[in-house]
Amino acid sequence: MGPLPAAGLAIAIGYLSGSLPSGLWLGRALRGVDVRTLGSGNLGATNVYRSLGAGIGIATLVLDMAKGALPVGLVPRSAIGASFPGGPAWCALAVGAAAVLGHVWTFLAGFRGGKGVATAAGVVLALDPVAMLICAGVFVVLVGITRFISVGSMAASAAFPLVVALQPHHGVRDPLFVLALVLAASLIARHRENLARLRRGDERRFRLSRGRAE
Repeated sequence: MGPLPAAGLAIAIGYLSGSLPSGLWLGRALRGVDVRTLGSGNLGATNVYRSLGAGIGIATLVLDMAKGALPVGLVPRSAIGASFPGGPAWCALAVGAAAVLGHVWTFLAGFRGGKGVATAAGVVLALDPVAMLICAGVFVVLVGITRFISVGSMAASAAFPLVVALQPHHGVRDPLFVLALVLAASLIARHRENLARLRRGDERRFRLSRGRAE
């Protein structure tokens, strides 16, 4: 396989994996509803959790993470990764970026997806488990303090490039740092409506009540 076909196939696999609308399919299969008509209309795990309950919300979170982690973990190890321009490491980065892109703009749901946080978390888990652990810690702490999922998500996104830059085996010259910057910028940009609500003071806080987030 030549470099260009390998690159095209890798990116296509990543995008197709990310495009699988977990929240939409679970909502239809288990509750007979289109989650895009509920709450914020977002296909991400937070809206599914708030609209359909903890079970479906957590299942959506796990599946959305898997959409990023599995292709990043598997495709670079195949013949595609060996033929990819720059080798398996660059293949992993391209597949990860494509998976997040697929989740945000999924062709299977009218190009209306989620914000990309869970799928990006899966990508980070596959690329750098230590960075994932640190960013998850940032998320938990900020959500615990503020009760805003959006604040935790944006803080964790911003922490990712910093964590990569400070790790001795990565640093700012590592291509992963470039991906981290791109992911952080895009994920924070996807939260622009949340930022507007935070400024107005009407962003919804995350609270548990009878198995649901309110």
